[in-house]
Amino acid sequence: MKDLDLNDPKRRRLMQASLVMGGLGALLSVRAAAAQRSAISMQLGWVPGGGQVGEVVAKRLGFYEREGIDLKIEPGGPNIDGVAIVASGRGQTGQVSSSPSVMLAVSEGLPIKCFAVGVQRHPYAFFSLGKNPIRKPQDMIGKRIGIHATGMVLLKAMLARHQIPENQVSIVPIGSDMMPLLSGRVDAVAGWQTNVSALKALGAERVDMSLWDSGVRLYALPYYAHTDTLRDHPDLLQRFLRATASGWHHANRNRDQAVELLVKEFPSLNQADERVAIDVFMEYVFNDETKAKGWGNMDPAVWQEQISAYAQLGQFRARTPKVEDIMTLDILQATQSARLAG
Repeated sequence: MKDLDLNDPKRRRLMQASLVMGGLGALLSVRAAAAQRSAISMQLGWVPGGGQVGEVVAKRLGFYEREGIDLKIEPGGPNIDGVAIVASGRGQTGQVSSSPSVMLAVSEGLPIKCFAVGVQRHPYAFFSLGKNPIRKPQDMIGKRIGIHATGMVLLKAMLARHQIPENQVSIVPIGSDMMPLLSGRVDAVAGWQTNVSALKALGAERVDMSLWDSGVRLYALPYYAHTDTLRDHPDLLQRFLRATASGWHHANRNRDQAVELLVKEFPSLNQADERVAIDVFMEYVFNDETKAKGWGNMDPAVWQEQISAYAQLGQFRARTPKVEDIMTLDILQATQSARLAG
């Protein structure tokens, strides 16, 4: 057989055409695969941060692509009603900071339902200083408690849980910073134990009293979807949840890498703070419940506790929802093996 003459113009044009056609075929294959992926918009109720580290890892490492999903994380904010966006059909799924938002929306007739929760124990807590500590709810009697407007009902729920009259506690509306506590204006402030950036100011004298340990059991970072999506496209949410679970498991096992990917996705975040925060955060995400039932698990009994507490406080203006109105275990049950293994 004669050697190919690469200097032959005809052969050279033939090879160039073959390369072009091969490259075009590969490009069309990539585009076809992309076209087959299902687009999912995950609407947040706030700006993205460490609470989305599992999704970011799953996105950047191809876990969603493996499930045939093209995920877009939509930021929320003070002027964006994420629940209303999903309820209107403009987003396939959403996530809010705390489970009461789902209960209140359902009670008002919005067609949404929770299908998983990201954080098993809510990290909301009351912070005081060692020189004037508040270690249990009864220690709040006669004290000044600084709290943001959105946390007011949580404080009231805890006082009601321990039969402490509200007039025995001085409630002081504040913002989200720690200065009122440091300046002595209040005896305690409220916030998330995972917010290490803000909590650094309190130093080693910080004393925590968690809402969960005080008897008010809420979930953090619940995932919800339109009831039509749950009914008509459960497979889409199952694929989403399998990929998301893989992302969270990977982030838990590879925390340095997870934070690096998080900051690449959201460059405004501080990498050093996020690295400290992820260690705290994962303690709330993974516990004995997730070991037994997988990441994303939720308990109907905990939901019923929340409904009862909010009903007692008169928070449901329209109607008091039932557990089955608020949440479903269908997606969790269909994905259990993947959520256990990650």
